Amino acid sequence: MDATDELILRELTADARLPFRELGARAGLSANAAAARVRRLQAEGVIAGFTVRRGPSSPAARTGLEVFVDVRMREGVSNDEANRLLAGFPEILDAAHVTGPYDYLVHAVVPDAAGLDTFVRRLKSEAGAAQTSTRLALRSPAR
Repeated sequence: MDATDELILRELTADARLPFRELGARAGLSANAAAARVRRLQAEGVIAGFTVRRGPSSPAARTGLEVFVDVRMREGVSNDEANRLLAGFPEILDAAHVTGPYDYLVHAVVPDAAGLDTFVRRLKSEAGAAQTSTRLALRSPAR
């Protein structure tokens, strides 16, 4: 990887939908050269995918209960597998692999108490969670 690849990664991290024409202009490349570099970075595994993350300040993220769930994975569930499984939950805003008695701290938004129950049950049945501990956000600081 060179400085141009690093610049491309920074630009795509900021805006994964950046058109190749614009990406190329920012990197000093043609649209075709930018596209070729992105394809190479994907083939090398440097770019593993493109995703949408709703940040905590997003209005869509504030619809419902904001929860923080400590998750301990079942024995034998690898970090790669846990990341893949957790990525399939649209309720999750962010998930951090953490130190301590739990493996992950999951930040999510669920519609209501019943939705929270369903979400936690799905973490256990579909994502390999062995144990969870849930906290509700009562309020967030004004932004």
